[in-house]
Amino acid sequence: MRRSIALIALLASTAVFAAGDPAAGKGKATLCASCHGADGISPNDLWPNLAGQKEAYLVKQMKAFRDGTRNDPMMAPMAKNLSDEDIADLSAYYASLK
Repeated sequence: MRRSIALIALLASTAVFAAGDPAAGKGKATLCASCHGADGISPNDLWPNLAGQKEAYLVKQMKAFRDGTRNDPMMAPMAKNLSDEDIADLSAYYASLK
């Protein structure tokens, strides 16, 4: 019974998180680079490095900015028009950078 519950929980969590395409994300990251750096390494302490962050974490944070559950005057407008696919692709791209 415990195995069944654990398997159901695992499958449910992977269904919510769809992996994106890092190559597509690289193409979409042009605007992000102005604050987060060309390779996801921020040029200053005001903005976080995105390179090497966990993909699921990036998805969660960008959706929160987009949906208004996390607010930042600079990020909210940037994330507002991102689709789930855009977010998945960007997250996959930044997670792939080390």
